[in-house]
Amino acid sequence: MLKILLYPLSLIYGLIVYIRNMLYDSKVFKSTEFEIPVISIGNITVGGTGKTPHTEYLVKLLRKHEVEVATLSRGYKRKTKGFFLVQETSNVQNVGDEPLQIKQKYPEATVAVDENRVHGIETLLKDQTNSPDVILLDDAYQHRKVTPGINILLIDYNRPIEEDHLLPMGRLRERVHQRRRANIIIYTKCPDEVTPISRRIIMKNVNLRPYQSLYFTTMAYGKPQPVFPEKAKETPNFKEGNTNSILLAGIANPAPFRDYLKSKSNLLDEIVFSDHHNFTNRDFKEIEQLFGAHKTKNAFILTTEKDAVRLRFAEGLSDDVKASLFYIPVEIKFLDNEGKSFNKKIVGYVKDNRSNRKLHQRTNTV
Repeated sequence: MLKILLYPLSLIYGLIVYIRNMLYDSKVFKSTEFEIPVISIGNITVGGTGKTPHTEYLVKLLRKHEVEVATLSRGYKRKTKGFFLVQETSNVQNVGDEPLQIKQKYPEATVAVDENRVHGIETLLKDQTNSPDVILLDDAYQHRKVTPGINILLIDYNRPIEEDHLLPMGRLRERVHQRRRANIIIYTKCPDEVTPISRRIIMKNVNLRPYQSLYFTTMAYGKPQPVFPEKAKETPNFKEGNTNSILLAGIANPAPFRDYLKSKSNLLDEIVFSDHHNFTNRDFKEIEQLFGAHKTKNAFILTTEKDAVRLRFAEGLSDDVKASLFYIPVEIKFLDNEGKSFNKKIVGYVKDNRSNRKLHQRTNTV
């Protein structure tokens, strides 16, 4: 019944998105193309597809090849406006949790936020002392005011977009055929092995164009790390198989994280909030009460890497909770050795265009 009521709204939303895309495609709306290599990472659905771990993968890859990297996002749910350079000591309220997570993980990278991506790129390029070689646009598939050199589209393997509907009836930000704008399509959060028949079905649905490449990635979880290292006394040991855990998460789709904890520990309870949730004193009381209810079972509170960034600013948690609060780091892993092909494509694009840009700059100064 609810879907029937939402259907007219989805039609209106779809018409607005269609007109907007048509105006960009026909050059009525301006899209800026920069000399510097620009890579966009995004999706066409609401909810988590793993944008931050994939962005971090690109940062790590390019830094390994001595490329100066800058990431630029809008800084979702931050309390500020305009351009900000993110520092390791920045307040999460000012810059957002995901940019701060990237900066703390890769301090040598330049991380910035600006809701106006064109202005953000222009500001980054004005810094002659720390000018980047490439800019990674986080969550920018719909941000068509910038023309990226490579457009990466992420799709959750567990949530096929062909069966979905436009907002608000479904989860689609735009129609499925708009994946034609992508140069690279990645199916994320895959099982460790994707069967040949599943691959064939996906490839048939995607119907790759000559300029597109398709990849599959899975999430690789690391060892638990303390959110408050100075308070931690004991570390969860998943290898022994007798760890009691409480799940704490404020992410778009906690299901994969929940499944992982169930496979590694005895999951006693959970507290789940909305994505990018700003924790309040009321939340801290709920966490304290739940932790107290399981205290005799020596339970650890296990959270995500993104939540840990926000929880570090928590002042309403007791030392007992802080000592038992750990996050699980996560990174992506390409299936079937496909990472070599992906890496070559990304590094080649950046190095070729970086060389062309520097040659152009030298020509202009002659």
